[in-house]
Amino acid sequence: MSTDSIIYAPPTGKPLGTNSAFKFCAVIVIPILNAVAKRQWRGGENIPKHGAVIIASNHVSYSDVLFFAHFLYKNGRAPRFIGKQSVFDTPIIGRIVKAAGQIPVDRESKDASKALDHAAAALKAGHCVGIYPEGTLTRDEHLWPMVAKTGIARLALMTGVPVIPVAAWGPHKILPRYGKKPHLWPRVPMTYVAGTPVNLSKWVGQEDNPQALIEATAEIMRTLRQMLEEIRGEKAPLLPFDPHTSDLPRTGKFQPNKDKKQ
Repeated sequence: MSTDSIIYAPPTGKPLGTNSAFKFCAVIVIPILNAVAKRQWRGGENIPKHGAVIIASNHVSYSDVLFFAHFLYKNGRAPRFIGKQSVFDTPIIGRIVKAAGQIPVDRESKDASKALDHAAAALKAGHCVGIYPEGTLTRDEHLWPMVAKTGIARLALMTGVPVIPVAAWGPHKILPRYGKKPHLWPRVPMTYVAGTPVNLSKWVGQEDNPQALIEATAEIMRTLRQMLEEIRGEKAPLLPFDPHTSDLPRTGKFQPNKDKKQ
């Protein structure tokens, strides 16, 4: 599918990209997030207030998309996320997220690449697109960012749009990986830090080179790991967890009992 056949309206409103569905969600969700979390935010000045931008973050909990969106919203951008199709298929929530302009993807299917076409079209219109490069919750035992899919590098290189890294720590303390029972009190510190654009100049013009995409993606994830090291005050493993060489399923739940202890 060509991005020329996909049209997104330019972002409007304040924060930029807001529409009625987004505002409706913000009014309901933000007070809840403030009630359960203590904001420890830094680097908001690194998030462009206008123009196309890709925001990349690590993925530790199903709850973190709410805090990620909150962080971006309060720093001037109402993001468009690439989300799994099952969320959009949910009767009520699906209608809301679709109305808010979010982008569905059928993970692990032959049609997954179509999400990049939509994301590219959204960027062409000037939107902020939020992405979890890992494509699913991290498989790393200690929640460090793992080896990611190369879609984010392809998107960045084919569009020439900057990638801003946002390291996150805290959402898993409210809702553990695959947990069903949230921890709502006492309030949990929620750390989100935005960095400067990742330098991908080495791979410009190589969006069709598989090895270049692997290297560029690794650079994005290396940046996120370094930022998370500073937040956590500890060193990440020298070699990140690689789901491609693991016996664990690529997506879906695993080791739920162990996760509840984290």
